[in-house]
Amino acid sequence: MKVTPLAIPDVLLIEPQVFGDDRGFFFESFNQERFEEAVGGKVTFVQDNHSKSVKGVLRGLHYQLPPKAQGKLVRVIQGEVFDVAVDLRKSSSTFGKWVGEILTAENKKQLWIPKGFAHGFLTLSDMAEFLYKTTDFYSQKHECSLMWNDKFVNIIWPTQDVILSLKDTEAQDFKNASYFI
Repeated sequence: MKVTPLAIPDVLLIEPQVFGDDRGFFFESFNQERFEEAVGGKVTFVQDNHSKSVKGVLRGLHYQLPPKAQGKLVRVIQGEVFDVAVDLRKSSSTFGKWVGEILTAENKKQLWIPKGFAHGFLTLSDMAEFLYKTTDFYSQKHECSLMWNDKFVNIIWPTQDVILSLKDTEAQDFKNASYFI
């Protein structure tokens, strides 16, 4: 497994070693011991989520506030997405900055997004299936959404022609969002 810190070093790009031949492929998609070594500490996942989206669907930018803040390990098992994390930690030197990566079923890349970040993705293929592990359970009471096209954060999405849920159309702009310490 190859682990690369991104422009926001706490967000990690994880690339598994894939063994392939004419029969197909095999790779270890998760190993607790190696993962904790890569992130530098103990991480416990308590929930796995699976979504399916059609082209143009943008899910996010979602996060949960303490005490229900979530770290996420995300990957695509079918299709292609542009995956984004926004730093909402006021004490961070990268507060308000974002990073994005193309995740596909073919490249098998994963992103580790620790607590303190808003997260979202845009489906680029006709359809995509997206899996993610979380470090805490979903809590509607602690859930927040950051506006996907906030001018301050200024994410460079591959397209502005997106399909949003009602919840995501009502998301907060960065100036009025809830932050982490």
